[in-house]
Amino acid sequence: MSAQFHPKDDLIVSASMDQTIRVWDISGLRKGSHNSGGPGSSSTGGPGNFEAFDNFSTVKHVLEGHDRGVNYAQFHPTLPLIISAADDRAIKIWRMSETKAWEVDACRGHFNNVSSAQFHPKHEMIVSCGEDKTVRVWDLGKRSSIQTFRREHDRFWVLATHPNLNLFAAGHDSGLIVFKLERERPAFFVFQDTLYYVRDKYVRSYDFGSGADIGLLSVRKFGSPYVPPRTLSFNPAERAVILTISSDNGIYELTNLPQIAQGEVKDSSVDGKRGNGQSAIFVARNRFAVLNKASQVSLDRFYGLEKHYSKDFFFVAH
Repeated sequence: MSAQFHPKDDLIVSASMDQTIRVWDISGLRKGSHNSGGPGSSSTGGPGNFEAFDNFSTVKHVLEGHDRGVNYAQFHPTLPLIISAADDRAIKIWRMSETKAWEVDACRGHFNNVSSAQFHPKHEMIVSCGEDKTVRVWDLGKRSSIQTFRREHDRFWVLATHPNLNLFAAGHDSGLIVFKLERERPAFFVFQDTLYYVRDKYVRSYDFGSGADIGLLSVRKFGSPYVPPRTLSFNPAERAVILTISSDNGIYELTNLPQIAQGEVKDSSVDGKRGNGQSAIFVARNRFAVLNKASQVSLDRFYGLEKHYSKDFFFVAH
């Protein structure tokens, strides 16, 4: 059903309806003879070309564990891991060494055959699609689903990851969609001559006049798994920020920034206040508004994290 070269080693991983994933050692292809049908042959057809693989390759690992046919298998770009997607509605994660390979865990949540699954090239996430008409994003560490995209009438059959750009493609019954899991533009806020923005898991400040670029706040523990915050709102009176992310059904975190003169970089999880919300912004010196999943807006009163914290709600239906 599928076959893929290893990104670095002389290996191929294949998936089959016989319910197995096989890892093939093709190093013999580099050492093979130059006879007709072998490596280096100038012939362009005939059965000899197909015999080359059989003559110069060996099965290194046979991975068994799926209950039905396997549709897709892929090597991890950097780790000794393999992912597989099958008709038993499971996505399995396998680890391999030089001498053996074994099942690590499985991601379950699809309601029909899983057509394809891809490792995220940069983050600890898996993207999968299937005949249940969904594209799902999984936390590789926790094996839990963190995002789901659903079409009404189209089954998904294939996934592709762009080698350089933050783009994925998914083919379905009536066409193709191209999508992103994160934005290239960072969350930012401009106040007077200073830009506050998020980069490399830090809230940073950039002074337009001096060009000083300083890390102020670590947000590496904001969200599970970490995804770059979507929005940032800055409160100059309290020197505080509100960050929001879209994962985990939307979360906001409110945290004071350390003083630049102290040269301190603190963790946002130390004294931050968190809550559920799709978006959050400061609307006054001591108030911020939160938009929740039900499209309701609540107004919270903020007196500074070191003093006290109380809530005062109103709702707007729309």
